[in-house]
Amino acid sequence: MDQTLWYKDAVFYELSVRAFKDSNGDGHGDLRGLTEKLAYLQTLGVDCIWLMPIYPSPLRDDGYDIADYYNIAETFGTLDDFKTLIKEAHNRNIRVITDLVLNHTSDEHPWFKASRSDRNSPYRDYYVWSDTDQKYQDARIIFLDTEPSNWTWDEKTGQYYWHRFYASQPDLNFDNPKVQQEMMDIARFWLDLGIDGFRADAVPYLFEREGTNCENLPETHTYLKKLRAFMDENYPGRILLCEANQWPADVRPYFGDGDEFHMGFHFPIMPRIFMALKKGRADDMIDILNRTPAIPENCQWCIFLRNHDELTLEMVTEDERQWMWAQYAPEPRMKLNLGIRRRLAPLLDNDRRKIDLANSLLFTLPGSPIIYYGDEIGMGDNIELPDRNGVRTPMQWNAESGAGFSQATIQSFYAPIIDDQVYGSSRVNVEFQRKDLLSLWNIIRHMIAVRKRHHAFGRGEIEWVDCQNDRIAAFGRTHEGETILVLHNLSDAKQRVSLKIKGSVKSLTDLLTQKAFPFDNGNFDIGLDPYQYLWLK
Repeated sequence: MDQTLWYKDAVFYELSVRAFKDSNGDGHGDLRGLTEKLAYLQTLGVDCIWLMPIYPSPLRDDGYDIADYYNIAETFGTLDDFKTLIKEAHNRNIRVITDLVLNHTSDEHPWFKASRSDRNSPYRDYYVWSDTDQKYQDARIIFLDTEPSNWTWDEKTGQYYWHRFYASQPDLNFDNPKVQQEMMDIARFWLDLGIDGFRADAVPYLFEREGTNCENLPETHTYLKKLRAFMDENYPGRILLCEANQWPADVRPYFGDGDEFHMGFHFPIMPRIFMALKKGRADDMIDILNRTPAIPENCQWCIFLRNHDELTLEMVTEDERQWMWAQYAPEPRMKLNLGIRRRLAPLLDNDRRKIDLANSLLFTLPGSPIIYYGDEIGMGDNIELPDRNGVRTPMQWNAESGAGFSQATIQSFYAPIIDDQVYGSSRVNVEFQRKDLLSLWNIIRHMIAVRKRHHAFGRGEIEWVDCQNDRIAAFGRTHEGETILVLHNLSDAKQRVSLKIKGSVKSLTDLLTQKAFPFDNGNFDIGLDPYQYLWLK
């Protein structure tokens, strides 16, 4: 099997280094702490870690506002610590990808400081400046809750600068060849340190053109193909993962002819998994996957249930958004921008049946799954914290007062540990769950192990199966002669499934439990308990 396509079968794990494990007792997670926990990730079955930004940053956007692309923030350690992490991860057959923030820098970056110091600065043209804030009026404002405009006035030089996110994150000017080259040089630096690729942040916004919405422009694709060609030539087997929060038809061009991104997040399937669980019907999921175009053979979708951002509702209709807010964000503080700032377990009422089912969908629908740190144990959130920080709290390793995250005094933690009666670390932690064979952690670990034995999940086609019951999400995954029938009861009531099975098969076996289900004359009839799921071979 082609090893350069490793990402097709991989299980990814997104983590915040700050939140994972503190090795030196300062209340902040760090690279040495993460290195200590690689055995944990290996046991869980993780193939690739995605690290949120670890660069020096004023942290106005949790590190996505970068002040130095060539270094590690002091709180996380040193470049030598990073090299050790890569080496130890590779020794455990775990790959590591990092965030590459192409679109913008921090306003504290030396480039921007020079750019705003003087209109004649050689760095002036590294950013997008204008005498008026009326340009590019068709571009939407992404952070609606905080930003009144995509332009901010700079008093010293008497012009406006352009930003698609916070005003503290000025956009780089990709019409400047020097900016394009700087980003290639930055990519080379980290690839030379041994990383296995990048999750490229906010790629639709690199260029601006009047009369457009300034997203997904042809110039953007031309540049990204250059970046891919550079990686293919010099670093074969490393990957580019595209963050483009767009409809599938709009993400499709980011794969090119297999010569742009290796992977792309499938944003719209995610809210529809939550719709399906609330409505008890599969039609929203079926519709969006039927609207998803085919992608080149060497490309792969990436799917997720939750991540470090709000549960985005950009890729739903206005009616669906209002319905999702009513169902999943009944309190005003649960909303953020066009989304919901909750973790997976609270969203699903901490109901293990729903959480298990959602993970079953994650591991069986087309694409490579990403687990968000802490979701494998059902961690809670803290909606009292500002912005998206409520889903970025310390990892809960054990029931000690510091949750096994840090030996520091609780007051010096970068964020408070969850300590409520339901999700507090005294109840929800890794140590307890590893000992309990029926825990969420052990169920997910088992799903990952089974998934890895069957390439139909990572590489196979999907075909929806009509089982005469819209409460059931039924689909086949087929690859190189292997077919797996996956059944999910999305409802809170027992459901019957009736199917005609072709061929001479006399029984189906659930890959998760090894239980056999015999049937006669090709007639397969079975009852599924509320939220039950089966992976039948």
